[in-house]
Amino acid sequence: MRKYNPFSPRASLAAVGVYMRQIGIWETVREYVHIAQKTIKHAPLDKLLDAFITILAGGHGVVEVNTRVRPDEGLQRAFGRTACAEQATVSQTLNACDAQTVGQMRQALCAIYRRQACGYRHPYAQRYQVLDVDMTGLPSGPRAEGATKGYFSGAKNRRGRQLGRVLATLYDEIVFEKLYPGTVQLEQGFQELLGAAEEVLALDEARRARTIVRVDGGGGCDEEINWMLSRGYQIVVKVKNWKRAAKLARSVREWYPDPKASERQLGWVTAPHPYARPTQQLAMRWPRGDGQWHYRVLVFTLSDEMLFALLGQPLPEPLTPLERLAAIVEAYDLRGGGVETTIRGSKQGLGLRQRNKRRFAAQEMLVLLAQLAYNLVAWVRNLLAAQRPAFQHFGTLRMVRDVLHIAGTVQIGVPECIPKIRLNKSHHLAKPLLEALRPFLARDGIQLILHQI
Repeated sequence: MRKYNPFSPRASLAAVGVYMRQIGIWETVREYVHIAQKTIKHAPLDKLLDAFITILAGGHGVVEVNTRVRPDEGLQRAFGRTACAEQATVSQTLNACDAQTVGQMRQALCAIYRRQACGYRHPYAQRYQVLDVDMTGLPSGPRAEGATKGYFSGAKNRRGRQLGRVLATLYDEIVFEKLYPGTVQLEQGFQELLGAAEEVLALDEARRARTIVRVDGGGGCDEEINWMLSRGYQIVVKVKNWKRAAKLARSVREWYPDPKASERQLGWVTAPHPYARPTQQLAMRWPRGDGQWHYRVLVFTLSDEMLFALLGQPLPEPLTPLERLAAIVEAYDLRGGGVETTIRGSKQGLGLRQRNKRRFAAQEMLVLLAQLAYNLVAWVRNLLAAQRPAFQHFGTLRMVRDVLHIAGTVQIGVPECIPKIRLNKSHHLAKPLLEALRPFLARDGIQLILHQI
């Protein structure tokens, strides 16, 4: 068969597709997942792969299978496909998924995570693991399964579902995700989410003692705090009950101005609420428009050494009361650059918010495909950062939009054989991507080169 070189607007993604096949990601999915659907032209798992490629290609809807993957023969071959299914049949396969299929996909993601993720290989003896837990709304049509009225930021009276996420923050990897009906809030799904993350990470008692869990007020009820403490975790949690926060704040004897927020004041709670283990409690207050105060309380178990290690800063000597108070608040506020940023990255970079299926299991399968895509992008970013550290600051949106959209050609020889991938040498990110992936592609005799396109 004659070799030919079709143009691909996403030749860099094709290179990532070859790398993904090398580390056996989709083979693991095939091993675990079985969809009860007849094969006519494309097998069910092949159509699921087409949906996955579309997510990585920046598609924000299943319909974009037809515009981003079907016309791109080189991209299909790089991911092990010789053709691409039509978007309608991809949707039918997603609709054929049920709770059992979703459970199988979770098992596959767990196996992949344990084999590939830095979070699973975290050195607990040297440093603390950090897990952020949060929930975000995914608006949908009113007739979608599980779509109920609930809290959706900036969308009053909207209907939709809720997505719970556990993030291994130090590595920007999603450990576990689960879709819930729209009325479910974090306090209702918290123990299930963190418990599932325990299983994925194989957290025994010793490892839990070296794990910091950070969560906002949604997980700040007594039941959740006591459950974490009884499991042996280190915690940084905001108390949910605002009336209790105001009561605890009354025991503060001295208020200090927050050096990073001029209107906010910080102080130690001298009569702390009793929990399952001893904790320290810090109160915050800032003025309301009517001249009264807003109050919030943080509950934590971190020592000074743990606190400044979490911040990545040396422990000051001597440590003043204000420095310690400010460090605790900063350690909590960092979750905004952790789990909240990853949720925004999934919505903007991977179209998490735009893809909506009426069937609950179909929607959850799309969520799990996006979880796998997020982690794959993070692992590719780690490879790039090993060559150029600046890549470590690239978010998911920039990785998908810029790094995975470098044009070029994908040489095709015999079926499923790609001898050569050429990247547009004029693209400023082509060279670092080449330097990171070339050694891996060379194992299969695939040349990755720069070329004038």
